[in-house]
Amino acid sequence: QVQLQESGPGLVKPSQTLSLTCTVPGGSITTSYYAWSWIRQPPGKGLEWMGVIAYDGSTAYSPSLKSRTSIYRDTSKNQFSLQMPSVTAEGTAVYSCARGDVHGRPYDCWGQGTQVTVSS
Repeated sequence: QVQLQESGPGLVKPSQTLSLTCTVPGGSITTSYYAWSWIRQPPGKGLEWMGVIAYDGSTAYSPSLKSRTSIYRDTSKNQFSLQMPSVTAEGTAVYSCARGDVHGRPYDCWGQGTQVTVSS
């Protein structure tokens, strides 16, 4: 079982950019047909899928977040990252990365999640 690892600042000020990275130990994020997602859970709410980057570099985003979310990767480091510019307090959540595939099968690997608080 691969244990993904999220990293990034736990506190971000409003209007700044929220940036998180997920490191994938072992294997390769370019292996067919994996798809690497970001998922968050705001306090007191359910899980929210944010977006995905597939093994071939293609991306897809939640319609509600598409205009303010970017997912990209660094294949040399076997990492993929999330950026949300101009974040607001609504960005406060536990952020997790997960591995699925392009065929829509359930996630089989998760990170432990990282708390991000947006506050001045």
